[in-house]
Amino acid sequence: MKNISIPLTRRDFLTRSGMGFASLGLANLMASQGLLAAPDAGRSVSPLAPKGPHFAPKAKRVIHLFMNGGPSHVDSFDPKPSLQKYAGKLLPRTNLRTERKTGAAYPSPFAFKRYGKSGIEVSDLFAHTARSIDDICVIRSMHADVPNHEPSLLLMNCGEARQIRPSMGSWLTYGLGSENQNLPGFIAMCPGGYPIQETQNWQSAFLPGAYQGTYIDTRHTEVDKLIEHIRNTSQSLPEQRRQLDLLRQLNERHQQRRQNDAQLEARIQSFELAYRMQMDATDAFDVNREPKYIREMYGSGTQARQILIARRLLEKGVRFVQVWHGAGQPWDSHDDIEVNHRRLAKECDQAIGALLVDLKQRGMLDDTLVIWGGEFGRTPTVELPTPGANAGKVNGRDHNHWGFTMWLAGGGVKGGYVHGATDEFGFQAVENKVHVHDLHATLLHLLGFDHERLTYRYAGRDFRLTDVHGNVVKELIA
Repeated sequence: MKNISIPLTRRDFLTRSGMGFASLGLANLMASQGLLAAPDAGRSVSPLAPKGPHFAPKAKRVIHLFMNGGPSHVDSFDPKPSLQKYAGKLLPRTNLRTERKTGAAYPSPFAFKRYGKSGIEVSDLFAHTARSIDDICVIRSMHADVPNHEPSLLLMNCGEARQIRPSMGSWLTYGLGSENQNLPGFIAMCPGGYPIQETQNWQSAFLPGAYQGTYIDTRHTEVDKLIEHIRNTSQSLPEQRRQLDLLRQLNERHQQRRQNDAQLEARIQSFELAYRMQMDATDAFDVNREPKYIREMYGSGTQARQILIARRLLEKGVRFVQVWHGAGQPWDSHDDIEVNHRRLAKECDQAIGALLVDLKQRGMLDDTLVIWGGEFGRTPTVELPTPGANAGKVNGRDHNHWGFTMWLAGGGVKGGYVHGATDEFGFQAVENKVHVHDLHATLLHLLGFDHERLTYRYAGRDFRLTDVHGNVVKELIA
């Protein structure tokens, strides 16, 4: 094809020249420090090519089990016997502002029991998970900023409650790349549709589009429905390869005239990834390739299947897998908390417990970081009937960002350990408080990154997951 030259305007010339000299200087500096990757046979290096962290990591991959809607900490991992003492009575000294008016103390309807050598108490909602409690680090002193789903979801996933920022999975794949170039580095599995804030929860924002989370609707069981257009029915793989090579040449020529536009680069990479996924994705998402005893260990249902798929994706080299639970029917139990929390826990507890055992018996738990939790917790008091908020029943709990529980397992965390505490009723974190920014700083540290140095320059400033906040909680690290 004959090249068509387009004359440069004076502004184009000055812009390209100025940026070119700066790039030369940066290239020399990075080369002298050994920071440049080797070129890939004349092609641009994939943005998902494996990269090294700042220091030796304890974890290499992540599964984030996201309990959408806000599971109740006082009904799961933070027992509060004082609620029984004050059952039906107003709690003393509680002047915290809740999203809606709450009433008297509401004791947990679930029984707590000590598990493992550590003797950590867990409710019967998570009896399967509790069997691995000696590998789990329970953080009972989490706190966030506001008691609303939208900003709290974004804060937990992206480190910022209001502005558009890259998600944690995007930051991680930006920093580490992927160990499998035939699959996305970051996958978000959410059955039945999107949660609140939809794709913003796994967005790449101003990071290159290759780091965006790939959404999979795990409600489907057939690979063709899980991943649209996974197979090309009209062309063979060699024919597709020749077509993509030509398309890449045209796109790269188009890109060079537009100063290496990031969105165009992401589109080029997406074509390549879609081609390569035809081989690996079919295998990764087919749980029937697992032995029967493994499938039985995880149990039945959508949650069991997607948690087993998550383990298979990690084995394939996917860096960050987010498993959503409760997108359609969330843990947001303003009413009937006993019925709803028991149903939701039954859907996932067996599979979560199996995941921890399975990772450990495969030798993967040591360098796999498992995260469990939602965007906030729930009040220890009952929520009063509120128009538009609940069905008028006095048997649920409101949102609570002042204090809640999350837990970590594997990946270098201190197992069989409880960090921090809420007050005697579970309303507010009071001891060794951990903000979401602190959690993110600690997670990045476990993955080998100084959270203040993992940055991306955009709009004239350096951005990071923790913004200008966050401290590593060293007590959580083994």
